[in-house]
Amino acid sequence: MDSCNKQAYRLFFSTLGNQSRLEILNALRNGKKNVTEICAAAKLEQSLVSHHLKELEYHGMIFREKNGKFSYFQLNKKTIQPLLQLIEDHMGEYCCKIARGER
Repeated sequence: MDSCNKQAYRLFFSTLGNQSRLEILNALRNGKKNVTEICAAAKLEQSLVSHHLKELEYHGMIFREKNGKFSYFQLNKKTIQPLLQLIEDHMGEYCCKIARGER
């Protein structure tokens, strides 16, 4: 793996590795939301959500759509939405057992 790929892996997984950003991504799994709706769904403050939305958008994990005075955000349906489903499937089969103390 070349250094560009190593750096890209680091950027990608550090973006996903933040609990607040994961909460935001999960809040968007059911469709477009504005910042107020994301704050309510993720139970996070607006300034924190706004900061993380910029990071997620910068990394191509979400997209912004302007509608009048509001911006709506949605998951990248091509890559991130299927990835989150794969992660959820994996967690259900393996990680949840570990969390419950099963082997």
